[in-house]
Amino acid sequence: MAQRYPCPVCADPLDIRRMYDKKYHVRCAGCGRADVIDPCGNLDGVVLEFACRCDDGRIGAPGEGAAGAGAGGGGGMSAERLAEERLVRSAAEIDGMVGGNDVDEMTARILRTQDAYVSHYERIERGGPSPGPPVGSAGLGAGLAAGLAASGITEFYGFQADAIARVLAGENVVIEAPTASGKTEAFAVPVLESLRRGAEGAAAGGAAPAPAGPAALFVYPTKALARDQLPKVSALARSAGLRAAVFDGDTPEAERARILRRPPHALATNFDTLHYHMMRRTRLSALLSQVRHLVVDEAHVYSGVFGSAVHYVVRRLDRIAGRRVQVVAASATLDNAAEFCGRLFGRPFSGVRGAGAASQTEFVMLFPTMAPRSSIVAALARDMTVSHRKKAMIFSGSHAGAEVAAIKSRRRGVKVGVHRAGLSERHRRSVEESFRRGELRAVSCTPTLELGIDIGDVDAVVSSPTPYNRLVQRMGRAARQRGRRGCAVLALGNDPISQYYSNHPRDYFEDSEGLYIDPTNPVVVSHQALAMACDRAVRPEEAGGEVRGALDEHARLGNVVVRGGRYAAVPEKALAALSSYNIRGIGESLDIVLGGRRVGERAFPMALDELHPDAVYLMAGSRYRVRSNDHPRGRRAVIEPIRGGPSYYTKAIAVVWPRVVEVLAERTAFGAEVAMCRLRLRRIVSGYVVVDLADEAGAPAAAGEAVPLAEPLEYSYETRGIVLRAPRPADRIEEAAASPGEHAAPPPGAADAPGPAEYAAASSFHAAEHVLIEAGSMVTGAASRDLGGISLGDTGLIFVHDGAVGGTGASRALYDRLEAAAGRAAAIVRECPCKGRDGCPRCTYSYMCGNNNAMLDKAGALEALDRLASGEETALGEAVRSGAEPSDAAPVV
Repeated sequence: MAQRYPCPVCADPLDIRRMYDKKYHVRCAGCGRADVIDPCGNLDGVVLEFACRCDDGRIGAPGEGAAGAGAGGGGGMSAERLAEERLVRSAAEIDGMVGGNDVDEMTARILRTQDAYVSHYERIERGGPSPGPPVGSAGLGAGLAAGLAASGITEFYGFQADAIARVLAGENVVIEAPTASGKTEAFAVPVLESLRRGAEGAAAGGAAPAPAGPAALFVYPTKALARDQLPKVSALARSAGLRAAVFDGDTPEAERARILRRPPHALATNFDTLHYHMMRRTRLSALLSQVRHLVVDEAHVYSGVFGSAVHYVVRRLDRIAGRRVQVVAASATLDNAAEFCGRLFGRPFSGVRGAGAASQTEFVMLFPTMAPRSSIVAALARDMTVSHRKKAMIFSGSHAGAEVAAIKSRRRGVKVGVHRAGLSERHRRSVEESFRRGELRAVSCTPTLELGIDIGDVDAVVSSPTPYNRLVQRMGRAARQRGRRGCAVLALGNDPISQYYSNHPRDYFEDSEGLYIDPTNPVVVSHQALAMACDRAVRPEEAGGEVRGALDEHARLGNVVVRGGRYAAVPEKALAALSSYNIRGIGESLDIVLGGRRVGERAFPMALDELHPDAVYLMAGSRYRVRSNDHPRGRRAVIEPIRGGPSYYTKAIAVVWPRVVEVLAERTAFGAEVAMCRLRLRRIVSGYVVVDLADEAGAPAAAGEAVPLAEPLEYSYETRGIVLRAPRPADRIEEAAASPGEHAAPPPGAADAPGPAEYAAASSFHAAEHVLIEAGSMVTGAASRDLGGISLGDTGLIFVHDGAVGGTGASRALYDRLEAAAGRAAAIVRECPCKGRDGCPRCTYSYMCGNNNAMLDKAGALEALDRLASGEETALGEAVRSGAEPSDAAPVV
């Protein structure tokens, strides 16, 4: 906040800070008078109220004992009072947290912040991986051993030796280790040694030296990562007398022709390329019959819809290879890596875990109190990159978060680039190279830069809330150089998850990311079954239940025919049906067009929320207005730059109508019937609200700012989710009926205004739905937007569903852990100190709420959750299971 107002007592500058709840903390830098002021229209009003309090004695200098001051003794909201209210940490508390650690100047400044509450500090030290045997003891060929020695490796780490032995014994192995830990050698050495032995055996038998096709595939999640890692793999391959190359969408035609004419022993690629070429039966597809080893780096990326598709791509590769290919996976450290890889690749796995390089990281957890999170992040970026000349990475959980962080950081003089999905690959590569060269001091990114791409030195990481094992991946970026200490800041936000971890910081280290796939996702099954028939005609015994059902449907549509008992694709029709399918997402997407050129895309249904007419779309650190959106007639949103003007963005107003298509499983949680279902959702975007960039995403916009769309946008899709009927908060309903003055305006989409009792019930269930989603994300390790939800009026029906078309498996994980989620949800609401009836961003608000966080009841939500945990019985009813109830209840998103 600009310090342009003088103190009314001593004329020194006033420090005015906007707090998380939109109040202002005002403090004089000279005389020390301070207080918290409610919003008064504008800053002039805030300063006038501060002056009035000084004049009438309500605010005195520290120690004066001003009228109305608490036991802290005058000065309004003094430093002592701020510490008592848990708005900031006192110097004594910080000293106690640090203990005897010799923190550097930058970390000390972070710990002394007056913008946030330091929830936790810890120096995280890692001793490095345990040593293992010398390279010569592994039985490797002389050339490969010499190649390792040339790169400085004469001894393996213990986990590398274990992985090498297991892979050479033919096991499917997943190697878990943090960034820069030696995973590449652990998977590349045994696979290349196996290829070398196979080549020697073929030569001894008189076979031609050139392979008929690659015997090993090295699969990476991005083209950039494949090119980043290929030099290391190629050097090891050459030392073993083998050849390696990369083949993907960016490989030049001349290089492709050379690879197809003289295939290498090892081929680096991605699953998108394999999917494309197998179903088109290209020359590359024919070469895949020689594959015996599949190496999958960064396997933890293949969660959700992407992983569900990859599950089938690997099944299809097995069919073409005529064998179950040996799979060697590398992953970040997970709780269930072997189990997850078993589901992902459809075969049993053994796990090998290794430690990262020896390191020290100063870890600080900050909870925003005196300023919005985005402003705190921007201040951190400036302090790290401008004041201390460090290089920093700023991780956000959403596209909008990354864009806002970049915009605010640039305003503070930080040279920052944006790196996220949805931006062109050319832009992302430019950001990577500029950061590597030091032209950019910071990168604001989503998890796209968690992968092991070499972007040079990194000193500090600032991250939004994310599971701890994923934060370890991000922290591994900082201070890889020997002898340097890294810094990692977990910048919590104004949301229920952040409040919970601020109150229970040790729980953060116990919660871990949950990886899940759903191979029964009907959209994935339909597309992959058709692709399988394109690869090669499918025998019924190869298909399995879901695949065979999908092939029967494609036969009805004419995409496949049944010949000789096999399902064979009708090429033109099948490939046309698959033309818009992307294995990284499902369903349709909207092209983003700027100046007549496609500059990105956004998948449905989020495309309608972010790219409706007149929406403000954030892209690459700049703001654009959506000039037109031709949905449902077309698939284009045309944007134009916004030049100057107020800094704001837009948030969609939406309603979602759910219908149960099929009940997949049922159980009782406490006393409530819970069903796991196939759901049909109809999402209608009817308008938007304008949100100032200074506001947190969860806070509702001011009344009167809702703008209706001339023509509402609608999208229907199928997904998976759970449904339960929450117990009625009888005490809160009775209280509301006795106090009808509390009755507020009906929610968007409601046909008639509900009475006080109905309004209290619906508001309670809506708030409970919000906090169940947040708690569910913690106990399942779900990522941002993996889970969404709907409450149906005052019926008590709460739906929590997968965020992606068709389903990801996230809601299934919540179905299994609902009791833990409900307990944590109750703790979130109970522990929040806010006094408002509707709660606040830290307990009941949701940044995903489709009706602008209206119609919430904190007390009723807590009562409903407590009644649920106490075992109060509720029944779904047959009408819910059949999708017929209740058609007259207004859904609240």
